Amino acid sequence: MISLLDGRRGIDVETWKRHLYILWIATLILMAGMSLIIPFLPLYIEELGVTDVRQVELWAGLVFAANFLTAAIFSPIWGSLADKYGRKVMLLRSGFGMALVVAFMGLATNVYQLLVLRLLMGTVAGFVAAATALLAYNVPKEHSGYALGFLQTGVVAGTVIGPLVGGALAEVIGFRQIFFVTAAMNALAALTVLIGVEEKFQRKEATAAAAREPLLSLLVREKILLAMFAVSFLIQFSLMINQPMITVFVSELGGAAGRVSLMAGMVFAVTGIANIVASPRLGRIGDQCGYHRVLLWAMAAAAFLFLPQAYVENVWQLLFFRFVLGFCLGGLIPAVNAIINQAVPREKQGGAFGLNSTAMFLGNLLGPITGGLLASSIGLRGVFQVTSVLLGLNAVILYLTVYPMLKIKNAAGIPAPVGERVCSTGH
Repeated sequence: MISLLDGRRGIDVETWKRHLYILWIATLILMAGMSLIIPFLPLYIEELGVTDVRQVELWAGLVFAANFLTAAIFSPIWGSLADKYGRKVMLLRSGFGMALVVAFMGLATNVYQLLVLRLLMGTVAGFVAAATALLAYNVPKEHSGYALGFLQTGVVAGTVIGPLVGGALAEVIGFRQIFFVTAAMNALAALTVLIGVEEKFQRKEATAAAAREPLLSLLVREKILLAMFAVSFLIQFSLMINQPMITVFVSELGGAAGRVSLMAGMVFAVTGIANIVASPRLGRIGDQCGYHRVLLWAMAAAAFLFLPQAYVENVWQLLFFRFVLGFCLGGLIPAVNAIINQAVPREKQGGAFGLNSTAMFLGNLLGPITGGLLASSIGLRGVFQVTSVLLGLNAVILYLTVYPMLKIKNAAGIPAPVGERVCSTGH
């Protein structure tokens, strides 16, 4: 049997594909587990003794945001440590660490303990970023678009499945027990990586690489990285502005009593399903024709598709536009990750993906807060219009910043990715 190798580092095709599938399974399990608790978090806060409706809303917002705040702070730290000590160990740290913290959430006796534990959750988070860095390190760069897009489907599938299963489980076993189920799923994800993924990490080489060029110097030299971090922040910020408003908007559109939650779940689900279908396919197109092209056109199309959502008259129209939108969203984050993968030496990818995670966490944190303020002043439909404008501006910024950087590299004689050369020459 002939073994196909990546010529630069001797990684055979079977190895990186096996790692891809194992990391996909682990990420799916972890994200599904973490999403189990989302539907009933406000109800759990009530169970902890907060009874006033406004106080419940306040604490729900604080508890939800706390995780993103500390995750944004610690992501680049864990990313840099991954470059020094290995990416697999960071996956295990995050998976088992989150399992322990989530288990303690099920033992919380008041909302203050829950808030502290959510802050602690953010400090040990970083499973997806570490999985992305490990996969990007192992996969040949000419296949990174497909591989990172495929990994993204595990993230999205988990976030689609988790709330649906979590809501049903809470009815059967109660709120507290869900946290222990989530803890077990986190531990299972970490065990999957422990058993199934091999990493031949050379610490001496990593230390020498860090000494040759610190990550900060790389950021100064590769300005495209800063542009990608800004794009990631704007993507998440734009998407999260309207995300918490979907259920309220479905109710406003005339969802039948008792069916609002179901219809809102369908709105989220159809977007996720389309995202899952599109991500690996758009990733493969990026391998062939350039990730920046996929990113630009997907972002421009998403901006266009958010606008009619502000004018829909019933839930079925909203479902249609959200479904088509999902195909565009499938090309955003995987393309950003692929561009970072192309720009960063393999031995520094942990730190780079950690910084990108920080940008995304900040978008996740600030987006819902901004969306709530906007909805109270301009209405729910106005929030969709703002989202369309923000994504459109993001596409313009991408075109005006990233494209000139790529032209400068090409003019300097730095070769384009293999697939992009084939696409651009028409062969």
